[in-house]
Amino acid sequence: MIRVWDPVVRSFHWGLAACFALAWLTADEVQAAHEWLGYTAAALVALRVVWGFVGSRYARFAQFLRGPGAVVAYLRAMVAGRERRHIGHNPAGAAMIVALLVAMAGTALTGWLMAEPSRQALLPAIVTPAFADDHGQGKGRSEDMIEEIHETLANLMLALVLLHLGGVALASVRHRENLARSMVTGLKRPAEPGDID
Repeated sequence: MIRVWDPVVRSFHWGLAACFALAWLTADEVQAAHEWLGYTAAALVALRVVWGFVGSRYARFAQFLRGPGAVVAYLRAMVAGRERRHIGHNPAGAAMIVALLVAMAGTALTGWLMAEPSRQALLPAIVTPAFADDHGQGKGRSEDMIEEIHETLANLMLALVLLHLGGVALASVRHRENLARSMVTGLKRPAEPGDID
């Protein structure tokens, strides 16, 4: 076995999963807990972005991010049952990481804006008029819009998480490797002929 996922990546992964799940469950019930879970998730996303530039080999964005063409080619190979095993993130998993980070950052940002309506004054001047009603009053309308965006992003996060879980299950079966366990232990089997390191 070789060490692939470092403690920061593993802690981030499970920490963000826990924050999202608990924030989802507390959304309408325990507002203070919901907000702190959102702030924690935002801090975890910031940490992961920094770690993507300075972290260990398999944590670095430069190691696993590929263009759309590589993602589409990987997905086509996956549909055909011919995708190659990657020691780090495969191209589809890398695209999922970016989507999850962006969706979580947007969810946290809109939640932060909702927590204190005066923060919405920080929105660019071009955005504010779009929220104004016929009388030029933007207060209630902008709050509703931010809340709608927040809920949409949270629902998008849930859809992405479910897609992520499906992808992990599929890759685990196809490559005979428990990817969830490797995100706990950090260990995966070494590269074999045909694998991508």
